[in-house]
Amino acid sequence: MTQDKTTTNTATPTLKDDFYEAINADWLKTATIPADKPATGGFQDLVDEIDKTLMADFKQMNAGQLTVPNEQLASFLAYYRLAADFTKRDQDGAAPLKTILAQVTNLTSLKDWQNNLAEWILSGLPTPFDIDVDADMKNTKINTLFASAPNLILPDKTYYAKDNQAGPQLLQVFSQMMTKLFTLAGYQTADAEKIISEALAFDKSLAPHVKSAEESADYSKMYNPQDFSTFTANSHSLDLGSLIKQLVKGTPTQIIVTEPKFYAAFDEMINDTTFPLLKSWLLVQTIRGFSSYLSEDFRQTAGIYGRALSGSKEATKQQKSAYYLASGQFDQVVGLYYGHKYFGATAKQDVHDMVTKMISVYKQRLTNNNWLSKATREKAVVKLNNLGIQVGYPDQLDPLYKLFKTKTAAQGGTLLENTLNFVRISQQDRFAKWQQPVDRDKWEMSAATVNAYYHPFRNIIVFPAAILQAPFYSLDQPSSANYGGIGAVIAHEISHAFDNNGALFDEFGNLHNWWTKADSAQFKEKAQAMITEFAGLPFAGQQVNGKLTVSENIADAGGLSCALEAAKGESDVDLSVFFTNWATIWRTKAQPEYQQLLLAIDVHAPAKLRANVQIQNLDDFFTTFDVKQGDGMYLATEKRVHIW
Repeated sequence: MTQDKTTTNTATPTLKDDFYEAINADWLKTATIPADKPATGGFQDLVDEIDKTLMADFKQMNAGQLTVPNEQLASFLAYYRLAADFTKRDQDGAAPLKTILAQVTNLTSLKDWQNNLAEWILSGLPTPFDIDVDADMKNTKINTLFASAPNLILPDKTYYAKDNQAGPQLLQVFSQMMTKLFTLAGYQTADAEKIISEALAFDKSLAPHVKSAEESADYSKMYNPQDFSTFTANSHSLDLGSLIKQLVKGTPTQIIVTEPKFYAAFDEMINDTTFPLLKSWLLVQTIRGFSSYLSEDFRQTAGIYGRALSGSKEATKQQKSAYYLASGQFDQVVGLYYGHKYFGATAKQDVHDMVTKMISVYKQRLTNNNWLSKATREKAVVKLNNLGIQVGYPDQLDPLYKLFKTKTAAQGGTLLENTLNFVRISQQDRFAKWQQPVDRDKWEMSAATVNAYYHPFRNIIVFPAAILQAPFYSLDQPSSANYGGIGAVIAHEISHAFDNNGALFDEFGNLHNWWTKADSAQFKEKAQAMITEFAGLPFAGQQVNGKLTVSENIADAGGLSCALEAAKGESDVDLSVFFTNWATIWRTKAQPEYQQLLLAIDVHAPAKLRANVQIQNLDDFFTTFDVKQGDGMYLATEKRVHIW
């Protein structure tokens, strides 16, 4: 496909000319994007239904009409009530923020900041660098230390490029928003504008040294271990060694640096001369970060920049925003409730069986693969045999949530006070995991999330309950529809174990080359073919970045072809139903600003192209719908990309 068909056509295209548009024609004509959302579609529709269901349940619990099943959910409900009490939040205004702002305002030097830096990080206050704990990429049984770069104010470093017209426009919106927030916090306009100008200057100084979204998408460049003395020598102005020892309560021998270029420039960016700019950056990020926990004026204002980025027309309604705050803080608690009540053990087992079946199909395809050597095929099967499966919801709640005890309004608790307490508990838990065994079974996504993922460090695939419903999956749908929906999603996540990033990791999740030299070279050629297939495709007035999206495109291709084979193995196979549901699950209508943002930073290709381009790689699509040369959907045989 070479035409940009993102604009609305007056005539409905045929299946042979634009499959996605033809299948979704009626929906695309009638679907409207909610004013408080950047997009609507298959995924978003499920999110809305789940939000509605859970908010209704929690309203009944608060009214005493439904039993609260456990202490953790009771603590969530108490926090939710604080978030939803906008009368109290408006009365408090900026007052809850004053103590936090004072910590920033009273800083006099880098040395002064150093004295409080460990406490600062445990409190969840912003820093222009990040220290984290995660599985060692070459020994994934043990947690180790990572150092990474911060997020910029603009969505990506490319927005700071001279030829990027969106960057200056967004910075203007950001500056106007922050001026209003500083005013609400009690600052004079002139003082606010000076602080914001300095903060933006500091942020811009970071940009040359951080990775772009495209660079970050390459996992092979993440693993850069430095011995501890080498790492701490990156800064002569901050004692990074003392800071880390305080955080982990020990002395590390090494730290994995995901962005060595950033830390090599640490002294240039953060020193006594740049401290005034850094302090302003800290003030901006602090006010911005905590505004959503304050009054309605703060909440509405703090969303201006995000709405400019996404194209959303208005802020989320108060009660839903309160629910999002609370469910975000207690995500696993809410997810476990949802999973038990609305998914259940029977469905959990049924989908688990479907996952094992897809793995079996995948294993057979790998065994019969015609371009890999026997040695690499056998290693790939070993990796599949060790693939962990998590379906529906976790077997038990993370013990961390038992420590989240909400101080209620009657006890004098405020929303921000409780939030800061929970942040501290989470941060302490995070650093306490250093040198501890990795919990391979830990869920990193709530069961109420409409999504799925593969974790390369753990070699596991996870399918939350929320995505396991129509149109992705239903016992009332034909098997071919289920394979075109959840079957392709399941196989997509399996394929991530063998995409350009996942293929770097072995059956234990360790960064370890298990490929022969010849097979690795051939795989890179095939990955390049996928990059080429998507690179430069026009969409929303811009072009797709083939390198940024290659891992997801490889997973889409592998998932769809594997699901197709599974569907063909059923007695009731109907490939027209299979392909139709594949196009249906990707139906999306989005604001142009949001489409352009995703093109710049998202590792996924636009939904329409995921639907249309991938089916052009499958011979069965052309025979099923009699697509021939001259049709818009036709792709010459030699251009069809086949990997898994």
